[in-house]
Amino acid sequence: MKLKYLLLSLISLALITSLPSAAQTDTRKLQLKARVGYSIGGTAPLGLPATIRSIESFRLTPNFMVGVDGMYRLSEKFGLQAALHYEIKDMDGEVTTKGYHMKVRMDEDELEGLYTGHVSQTVRQRMITIPVQLTYELGKSLQLKAGPYLSLLLSKEFYGYASDGYLRKDDPTGVKVVMGSQEGEWATYDFSDDMRSCQMGVTVGIDWAFYRRLGLSADLLWGLTGIHRSDFKTVEQTLFPIYGTIGFFYRFY
Repeated sequence: MKLKYLLLSLISLALITSLPSAAQTDTRKLQLKARVGYSIGGTAPLGLPATIRSIESFRLTPNFMVGVDGMYRLSEKFGLQAALHYEIKDMDGEVTTKGYHMKVRMDEDELEGLYTGHVSQTVRQRMITIPVQLTYELGKSLQLKAGPYLSLLLSKEFYGYASDGYLRKDDPTGVKVVMGSQEGEWATYDFSDDMRSCQMGVTVGIDWAFYRRLGLSADLLWGLTGIHRSDFKTVEQTLFPIYGTIGFFYRFY
């Protein structure tokens, strides 16, 4: 798995560095854009499991993106684009669960079992993302794009607390441990060390140049790898990063 990440990273970086040199013979084939954006989304399983009874809240976080794209025109309609983006992908949410498998810490004790009650979750991710995309010109002002991406995480956190509920140790008939509704009565968890350092996925989007070199963009980034390592089994469902980004771009040429 690590070799796959390394190979994709090297290929992506090679494409980025080769775009300017490839365009030296004909600068009309090169398109360079700077962009900024704001992302909305989160880390979630594909399909809400029965053990998560309801989503109590989902708070917007400062998920900003800034980066540069280089596109080499392959033909009149098609191009190959590589980019380097700095992204923030945070999430704050609260859910109500019933019989949800968890491992928590309460006082000095580590407890594992099936939890019923309120769960607060905080995810913090800072990363460098390298998308490699095929582009298609719909016209002078519209451009479609799609392809894989690789994200290298600079920092990562996944933590929260369980409150106003109870945990059955080991199995549904195990010892009942109650978590209160007041701070100090909660159980906490922190799975930051179990998060991946690399993420892979696919991205699709559209750029619209509404005024000369200025434009708007809309992109969807769908993670194909969960945010935790494959051997992490404490959270029973794989959590995928899924984010949509709305932004502005400036085309230099």
